[in-house]
Amino acid sequence: MTSTLPRTAAAAGSSRIAVLSPAVADQIAAGEVVERPASVVKELIENALDAGATVIDVQAEDGGRQRIRVSDDGSGMSRDDALLALERHATSKIRSAADLVGVPTFGFRGEAIPAMCSVSQFEIETAETDGDGTRISAAGGAVQAVEAAARRRGTTITVGRLFYNAPARQKFLRSARSEWRSILDIVSTMSLMRRDVRLTLSHDSREVMSLASAHSLRERIAALWSADYAGRFVAVDDVSGAIHVSGLVERPADVGTSSRRVHIAVNGRPIRDNGMVRAAEAAYRSTIPSGVRPALFLEIVVPADAVDINVHPTKAEVRFRDRWVTERAVEAAVRRALGTMESAAVVGAPMTPMTPMIWTSRPQTESGPLPLPTSEAPPEAVPALTQLKRTYLMFEVDSGVVLIDQHSAHERILFEQFMQAFERGASPSQKLLFPLTLTLSAGEAEALEQNRKALELLGYELGAFGGQAVIVHAVPAPHPRFDAERCLRDTLSALAGDRPAAASARHQHLAATVACKAAIKAGDAMSTPEMRALFVALRACELPAHDVHGRQTIVQLSWDELDRRFGRR
Repeated sequence: MTSTLPRTAAAAGSSRIAVLSPAVADQIAAGEVVERPASVVKELIENALDAGATVIDVQAEDGGRQRIRVSDDGSGMSRDDALLALERHATSKIRSAADLVGVPTFGFRGEAIPAMCSVSQFEIETAETDGDGTRISAAGGAVQAVEAAARRRGTTITVGRLFYNAPARQKFLRSARSEWRSILDIVSTMSLMRRDVRLTLSHDSREVMSLASAHSLRERIAALWSADYAGRFVAVDDVSGAIHVSGLVERPADVGTSSRRVHIAVNGRPIRDNGMVRAAEAAYRSTIPSGVRPALFLEIVVPADAVDINVHPTKAEVRFRDRWVTERAVEAAVRRALGTMESAAVVGAPMTPMTPMIWTSRPQTESGPLPLPTSEAPPEAVPALTQLKRTYLMFEVDSGVVLIDQHSAHERILFEQFMQAFERGASPSQKLLFPLTLTLSAGEAEALEQNRKALELLGYELGAFGGQAVIVHAVPAPHPRFDAERCLRDTLSALAGDRPAAASARHQHLAATVACKAAIKAGDAMSTPEMRALFVALRACELPAHDVHGRQTIVQLSWDELDRRFGRR
C-alpha cells in the first residue's frame, strides 16, 4: 500500500515541489484574467450585467493605470456575499459542473474579483437595498477595512494603482493613450452586445461616451460612430437548422472606404474567432475587389450544448461541437443578405423601404438557352424601364429611382450562369455556319490547353487545326451582338500567364473573365424586350447588386435625397 506523507512532513524535507501561498496563487490567477486595465473594465461590466444592471458608469484615469471605477444599479450584495466575492472560486453563477453547459452568464469562474484585488488597491461598495450598504477596502489581496455605507442599490468597484505590487507586470503596461483605446474598444463591444443598457464612459474626468438604451443594433452603431456609418450596413437575419445568424454586414460598395470594425458574438457573448470572420468574408466572393475586407457585426445563436465557452480564462474564445456547420451557416446567412436590394449602392439617404416590392418575388428567368431570353415577362412583374446614355437602365419605385448599369448587370447574370454550367456539366451553345480559325500566341495556346474543358462547358466547341491554331465550331450566345471571336481572344489573352490553381478558383476566374468579355457593353442600345429580359434575369441572380469585380450593378436614389438636393427639404 502506498502511503501519503502529511503536507508538513513533505514541506520539512527536501522536496522540490511546494504548495504556493495564497498570495502567489492569486497573482498567477490575476495574470490569466487581468492582463491590462481593459481586462478589469471588461470583467466589471460583465459582473454588472450579470447582476441585472440597466445603468453602468465607467470612469478611468491615466488610461486605467491609476484608477478604474465601475458603478451599476444591479442587485448588489450583502456584507457576507461581498466578503465571499473576494475569495477565489467564489461565484453566484454556478453550483455544479453540470451548470457549465450553456452557462448563460458572462462571468462564472469566480476569479476576476480576487485577481483584481490581489494586484491593486481595491474597494467595493455595494447594497442590496437603498441606504443599507457595505464598503470593503483591500490592498494586495488583504482586506483592510469593512464598514457600513449609505448608498443606493447596486455596486461600485474601484481598482486603483493596478499592478502596484507586481512591478514586473506593471512595466509591461502600455502608454496611457494605448490603454485608454483598449478600454474604449471594450466598452464599445459590450455596448453592442447589451443594447438595452444605458452606459456612460469618462476618462480623466471628461465624459467621452453617453449611450442611452437602443432598440436595435443599427441604432447602437449610429450612437457609437454616426448615423452615416450605420447606414452603410445590410441587415442579416437567417436561420439554418438550429443556428440563427443576425446582425449587420457592410454593403459591398462601401467596403474599404473607412476603418474596418468586426464584432462577433455567440449566444450573447462577444468572442474572437477567425474562422467565423473568414466564413462571413467568404460570402463576399465575387462582390468586392481582392484584398479589401468588410466590417462585420454578427450575432450567432447555437444550442447551448453545441458550444463550449469554458476554454479560455477571459471567455474570449469558444469551442464549437461542429464548427463546419456553424461556419457554413454564417456564410450562407451573409450571402443571402448580400443578395437583397438592400445591399445595392445608395446615393445620399437610404430608400425607405430599402427593398422595393418589385424585387421581393425573385421569379426565375424564363426557360431557354440565352441569359437574355426573348420571351416577354409578365407586364406586372417588370417596371417601366428607360435606357440612359445607352449605358444605364432606370425605373421608378414608390421610394425613389433605381439605376442599373447594363454591362455590370449582364456580367453578373452571365457569371452566375457560367458557374451553374460548371456544376451542371454543360451550357447551351450555338453552332457556327462557318467555323472560326484562330492563330494563337504561345501564351494564349497554353491558356487554351489549361482551360479547354472549362471553356467547352461554357459553350465553346474547339478543335485543333495544327500548330498554335484552333478551330471554333460552336460558341456561347449571350446576346445578338456577341462577338465570339473577340471574346475568346480577349479571354485567352487575359488568362495567359496565370499560375495553376485549384479547379474551383480556376472556374471562378474563367467565368468572371468570359462574363466580362461577353456581356453587353456600355454604349449598346437595348430594345424594350431586351431591357425587360435583363431586369428579370438580374432579379433571379443570387447577388444581383454587384458585378464580379466588386462594382455595384444597382444604385438607389431616394425621393428624400432628390428633394434635399433640390432644396425642397
